[in-house]
Amino acid sequence: MRRRAPARAHDAQRGAARPDAAHARADQGVQRVPLGGPDAARCRWHAAAGTPLAQRGRGGPGRVVRRDAPPPLPHDAWAYFFDLDGTLLDFTDPPGAVRIDDALRAQIARLHDRTGGAVALISGRALADIDDLLDGVRLPVAGQHGTERRDARGRVSHHDFPHARLDWAHARLAEAIAGRAGLLLEHKGLSLALHYRRAPRLGGYAHRLVGSLAPTLGAEFCIQPGKRIVEVKPAGKDKGVALVEFMAEEPFRGRTPVFVGDDLTDEYGFEAVNRLSGHSIKVGAGRTVARWRLPHVRAVREWLAS
Repeated sequence: MRRRAPARAHDAQRGAARPDAAHARADQGVQRVPLGGPDAARCRWHAAAGTPLAQRGRGGPGRVVRRDAPPPLPHDAWAYFFDLDGTLLDFTDPPGAVRIDDALRAQIARLHDRTGGAVALISGRALADIDDLLDGVRLPVAGQHGTERRDARGRVSHHDFPHARLDWAHARLAEAIAGRAGLLLEHKGLSLALHYRRAPRLGGYAHRLVGSLAPTLGAEFCIQPGKRIVEVKPAGKDKGVALVEFMAEEPFRGRTPVFVGDDLTDEYGFEAVNRLSGHSIKVGAGRTVARWRLPHVRAVREWLAS
């Protein structure tokens, strides 16, 4: 077995989406939506709170799903929303190494056709990154936890916020993690992500470090934890908000919503689907407000094929 060379702290800024990149500009067909005001109330995690959504939030205390039965069989009259990493795709290290195989790409395309287009992806990844992964399959997508969104007609909205403050946070984090092996800092253009999958022992440090920036970042930003990741993103948008926005539009309007996800950030989507009397499906172990559970990525793909 080949031994992997020790990981080094890495800043993925150059390879990631940036606010001034072509896909992040307010160009033709792109709407910029201001945040703040009532939207800021959507920030339900703050570094000082120290309590995950599954134990806070409007959905009440998190619970362990106890249903042994799989979720209901898929139906073409539903509206489908999927997370990517940990749901349709197994995690990779680094995140940029993930690839969508031809079988999954074809499966998504078939579902899109059968449902009249009522299939969307809601991910923490940037929209441009998701399009690269799909390689020719163009779907409605909410990227960076809903901070950017493309509807079924192809219209894209990016949510306005203080870019300079996010760049300041990026610089501070890059300086702080220099020399700390296994940490990866990613600038997605509208959010930041500090990964510690290669160095789980540094998880506490990563959360404290990002949390220490919260007072300066202010109420216009949220600290969002996830699976061996902690992110900085604009307040006011999350996966649940994105799902509700899709459900107000064609071809999703009037259908039963289904959201499949695996991470803490997906709990927002589960809450939204539960309020809409849909099917919330948690992938893997862990406390959740989802009503159904599938054990792993392979089971999700088998369920879709059933």
